[in-house]
Amino acid sequence: MHISSLYGDYSIGSFGKEAVEFIDFLSSSGFTYWQVLPFCLPDECNSPYKSFGAFSGNPYFIDLPTLYEKGLISKEELDGAKQQSPYLCEFERLKKERFSLLEKASKNFKDLSLMEEFYKSFPEILRFCEFMALKKANDGLPHSEWTCLVPDKSALQTWKFIEYEFFTEWFKIKKYANSKGVKIIGDMPIYVDFDSSDLYFNKGEFLLDENGKPKLVAGVPPDYFSKDGQLWGNPLYNWNKMKENGYAWWKKRIDFHKKLFDGVRIDHFRAFQDYYAVKPTEKTARNGKWRKGPRLQFINEIKKMCGDFTVIAEDLGLITNEVRTLVKKSGFPGMKVLQFGFLGEENSPHLPHNYENNCVAYTGTHDNNTLLGYVWEVDNNTRNTIMDYFNIQRDRWNDSYGEIILKMLSSSAGLTIFPVQDLLHYGADTRLNTPGIAQNNWAFRITKNGLHSIDKEKYYYYNKLYSRL
Repeated sequence: MHISSLYGDYSIGSFGKEAVEFIDFLSSSGFTYWQVLPFCLPDECNSPYKSFGAFSGNPYFIDLPTLYEKGLISKEELDGAKQQSPYLCEFERLKKERFSLLEKASKNFKDLSLMEEFYKSFPEILRFCEFMALKKANDGLPHSEWTCLVPDKSALQTWKFIEYEFFTEWFKIKKYANSKGVKIIGDMPIYVDFDSSDLYFNKGEFLLDENGKPKLVAGVPPDYFSKDGQLWGNPLYNWNKMKENGYAWWKKRIDFHKKLFDGVRIDHFRAFQDYYAVKPTEKTARNGKWRKGPRLQFINEIKKMCGDFTVIAEDLGLITNEVRTLVKKSGFPGMKVLQFGFLGEENSPHLPHNYENNCVAYTGTHDNNTLLGYVWEVDNNTRNTIMDYFNIQRDRWNDSYGEIILKMLSSSAGLTIFPVQDLLHYGADTRLNTPGIAQNNWAFRITKNGLHSIDKEKYYYYNKLYSRL
């Protein structure tokens, strides 16, 4: 469950008391991991997988009551920010109102020495702030069109406050989670955006032409999610250049996530073996080609940094034997997704009886339908196969999720993770994201009553029964 999906009173989930209450729920239920989505500033479609900076935090997650308690906003301003609906993120309203409120808070902020001390430990976040201030000075244009190279002073101070406050609040939440025996798993998109501080300050690390534009862009070929593939459009890495400097930028990125989380899922892990490259003039991802990635040498360099830091290899999609070998040699657990177990592949590795211990098993991810929505929407033959597999009467499919979750918990998978919608037995209308569709994603939120409807004692018992405490 992402931070945005938490309940609360201010249009989106935040690092406030609701996050603390959710951690209490996890601890009382015997759950020891909370997996979130990327924390970075989301794009215009609210996706956290495309951002102006990989080393950034989403301003909307800053808790407004905390700002009020610190004397940074007034009671009137706090009350004026109350939401109209508790069920969805109010993205349009946030875009219109929230930044100006945070800007007011930044002008009331006085602990400048603490903030400057923070940035000594996080220089990449400071670079992101400088990038956003440069973007402000250039009327929001992409950096390839900038004419002014002097950051807007007011915007720089605002962004420095925003990012400082974001991470200060988060570190308190993480400390509390760890004190309750709950670990946090973050999420790292493999690619960054062209219009980002990451590329602007590190142009030599990317495959760019003489005009500074991408030679090739990222995507994936046609698959389960999209018949045309997915044309992501991200710039690709210059792996030869990165190898020369010991993969310094990637090591900074890993170190950053180690400070924020107890583990991380690396998205699209297969691109370290071979990555899909598409000409930037293409309209779909159909005509791309696979190119050689940095492979095991890069993985070994990353492993040296990890220690007991958990890394989950997202090895979904078009997976070759070479990718499977790379994941195995890395030692990182791969992913198994129950919904992929019934796509017609005989004896699929995504079926619970095939789970090895060194894997992370999901009923579904943020890109899948909910479990109930999935079972509802599949054809009758597939639904009957699912019911037979879990030894559930075929006409009981609409209340089958409890037994399915129990089967996952009893499997050999070293870690099982459930979308919060599946614990709530919610349908397709609460799906978080549909890949390849830009609109109407990322908005789902739980309610406090909904969370309290989950039987904590039952899940604690089953987590204990299957040695998952």
